[in-house]
Amino acid sequence: MVIGVYLSTIDRPTGTGRSRGVKVVGGNVLALGTVSLVTDVSAEMVTAVLPLYLVLGLHLSPLAYGVVDGVYTGATAVLRLVGGYVADRVRGRKVLAGLGYALSAVAKLGLLAAGRSLAGIGFVVAVDRMGKGLRTAPRDALITLSTPPSALGRAFGVHRTMDAVGAFLGPLVALAVLAGSGQSYDAVFVTSFCVAVLGVAVLVLFVRERDPLAAVPARRPAPRDAVALLRSPGLRRLVLAAVLLGVATIGDGFVYLMLQRRTEIGLLWFPLLAVGTSLGYLLLAAPLGVLADRIGRRPVLLGGYAALAVTYLLLVAPLGGWALLVPVLAAYGLYYAATDGVLMALAGPVLPDALRATGLALVQTGQALAYLVSSVLFGLAWTAWGPTAAVLAAALVAVVAGGTTAGLLLYKGRTA
Repeated sequence: MVIGVYLSTIDRPTGTGRSRGVKVVGGNVLALGTVSLVTDVSAEMVTAVLPLYLVLGLHLSPLAYGVVDGVYTGATAVLRLVGGYVADRVRGRKVLAGLGYALSAVAKLGLLAAGRSLAGIGFVVAVDRMGKGLRTAPRDALITLSTPPSALGRAFGVHRTMDAVGAFLGPLVALAVLAGSGQSYDAVFVTSFCVAVLGVAVLVLFVRERDPLAAVPARRPAPRDAVALLRSPGLRRLVLAAVLLGVATIGDGFVYLMLQRRTEIGLLWFPLLAVGTSLGYLLLAAPLGVLADRIGRRPVLLGGYAALAVTYLLLVAPLGGWALLVPVLAAYGLYYAATDGVLMALAGPVLPDALRATGLALVQTGQALAYLVSSVLFGLAWTAWGPTAAVLAAALVAVVAGGTTAGLLLYKGRTA
């Protein structure tokens, strides 16, 4: 209720002006951040226990898990484009985002119906990710349309920080539910659904549609307009950079499974690995967003590649216990903080307002499709070569992808 009262008043000036936080990012960004915070509590409850449930509970092979994990992200690809284009076409970004959030909420109950069926679980996971695919581009477009271009790094940093708070709390809630329910995964899924419904309610009540073209009679975007976006050299480079980022990422589940093997932590504590990454993300997302606005977004993004390569190398280093856990989770959190919102902040200024969601969806789709391929290939490499050789190969890919991205983004010194 306190959150509701606050969000209903943050866009209203007071006698002494707005608070510092509202001046920096605006009320709409804070409202969207609250939606993401609540939704991520729900999503990370499931994400934190899913690798354990599939690999140790259902005894999936690393390759089979790689397929499911790839679908978890790759299934968003096509619907990111659909969601982005439809949101621009009807100028209803809030409606499309709300539909995506609602679809993901319903999918949480679908996990109960799927039981131990791998096909059923795969279908439900795909539906959940389709919801994410529908909502992500319209949501990020709302952020860019509610923020001056010079402050986009800060705005996405604040939003991703709030998102990370949810990701931090989600595994803790899952752990508490597991402990209180005798390690019942069904209880986790039901609780996750209830939290997701709260996120949808916050979106409906407090997020406001921002469209600078609403008062301008203009032709609605056509499919050919979306295709024409890729004629922009700057956007093409950003799409290629997103593809390389997806290729270099093996996925959270594999990182945490590797850590669990190396440290032999108890299964009950497995969800806390995601908490460690989220804590690093939480602490670094906003500062790195501000830094990106000050020194440039490209150097910060490239620093994220370096953090990813360090993460992989630490996974095969001769370390153990806390000496392994803390550096890996810190480096992995740094990777996410330096790449997630910063890539969107890079893309925003090169896109026209009328096709903002579509353009962001193109970038996100490239990353999602590449991640789908990367996850399956890494699962195959783990099965064929063993985990150590597979992680070393992933580190090499991250270094090559980072170097190639540097060439793309620094070409002629400017892309955004």
